[in-house]
Amino acid sequence: MTLPDPHAIPRLSDIAAQAQVSEATVSRVLNGRAGVGGGGGGGGGGGAASTRQRVLAALDVLGYERPVRLRRRSAGLVGLVIPELTNPIFPAFAQIIEQALAGHGYTPVLCTQMPGGATEDELVEQLAERDVTGIVFLSGLHADTGADPSRYARLSARGVPYVLVNGCNERIDAPFVSPDDRAAARMAVSHLADLGHERIGLAVGPARYVPSRRKAEGFVAALGESFGLSRGQAERRVRHTLFSVEGGHAAAATLLDDGCTGIVCGSDLMALGAVRAARQRGLTVPADLSVVGFDDSQLIAFTDPPLTTVRQPVQAMATAAVGALIEEIHERAAGRRESPCRTEFVFQPELVVRGSTGAVRP
Repeated sequence: MTLPDPHAIPRLSDIAAQAQVSEATVSRVLNGRAGVGGGGGGGGGGGAASTRQRVLAALDVLGYERPVRLRRRSAGLVGLVIPELTNPIFPAFAQIIEQALAGHGYTPVLCTQMPGGATEDELVEQLAERDVTGIVFLSGLHADTGADPSRYARLSARGVPYVLVNGCNERIDAPFVSPDDRAAARMAVSHLADLGHERIGLAVGPARYVPSRRKAEGFVAALGESFGLSRGQAERRVRHTLFSVEGGHAAAATLLDDGCTGIVCGSDLMALGAVRAARQRGLTVPADLSVVGFDDSQLIAFTDPPLTTVRQPVQAMATAAVGALIEEIHERAAGRRESPCRTEFVFQPELVVRGSTGAVRP
């Protein structure tokens, strides 16, 4: 396959076909003319902005450089602080957040923490020194109930708008975007109960993290509703461990010792660890053990077996996070807000049934 010369003059017909608009529309976009519509070739409405975006996306997909006149001047830098890139759910969030920011004219700056590297506070200081317009925090210290929340108050005092994803903290006045972790655990338990499982365990992250606590609360409530277990009985089926393959493996080992035939996990990586623990004992998934994950990043459908999981609504959450940040930026710029307002936007997850869960053996 021959790749196009990025410096070559793009063919209008190729771009029009890729963008599903007319060649005349492509010509108007490339020449920076006003009044671009969605005309010709299908693709529907959405207005001039969406049509322009489709044409620019077509240029990118086909490997052509954008004309200089179409390169927008940045509205400012926005930091995106995430814990790591090894868990595939974080790059998934980062990609959509960066795309949404770029769509609003902002230049995203990705800041990744790693063991032995820069801390969240150090990354924030570096961003503030560069006069960023705002910051998006994904699964940061705001989700850790043991961390000092005053760091975010200090950030507000410096006039930096921010939004916090995954983990609401009542001591922080800011917009939050979260999945319904309690509902996620309930969905998983209900699915396993419908398959005939009665001894169900939960492998989840450290108890000091808000998402872990919420999943545990939903799990305990679901065991009470489905099987009449007391709070104490249900809590004995919860294992707090690390959000990793190794953590899932260790938690699953103890839950298997307790006779569990179904395990709900706080992340897909933990679920893969649970599958590995079962196989090390000569057990088959799902014939001997059913496993449910959480996140549903792109590659999870291709594991062996394909993983049943509770999908985070990443697209909706990431888009909402950027929308909330843009609103905070505009409010501050207009001088209409002396301090941020704490609001939590909660999104419903979705159960995705694949091959890692099955009916309990009689």
